[in-house]
Amino acid sequence: MKERNFLDRVMEFEQQLESMQNQFRDLIGFVAQMTEDSHSLQLENHHLRKRLEEVDGQSQTTNKRQHRKKPNKIDVGEGVDNLARLYNEGFHVCNVHYGGSRKGEDCLFCLSFLNKQNV
Repeated sequence: MKERNFLDRVMEFEQQLESMQNQFRDLIGFVAQMTEDSHSLQLENHHLRKRLEEVDGQSQTTNKRQHRKKPNKIDVGEGVDNLARLYNEGFHVCNVHYGGSRKGEDCLFCLSFLNKQNV
């Protein structure tokens, strides 16, 4: 009886070892995949930083050229145009009553803000 019990335990131990070996193989595969992904992301990050430096250098050169051509003129952006459109549609764009209805009346705060942006 003892030999049978001993053989059963040995066989159970063997199955546990096989299971652990399979888990270990899976873990090694996972680590290899993560290492490969990490290396790939590092290369991509390096290339993106290099490209960003190139684009940044080009935009600085372009900005310098624009400042030489128009030193006193401020570029009014699309956002200010949208605010002016909202004001003309009857809404406040000032920080005091932003988004509220003007009810057909002019607002000195809004007009001051819009004029400041267009100067």
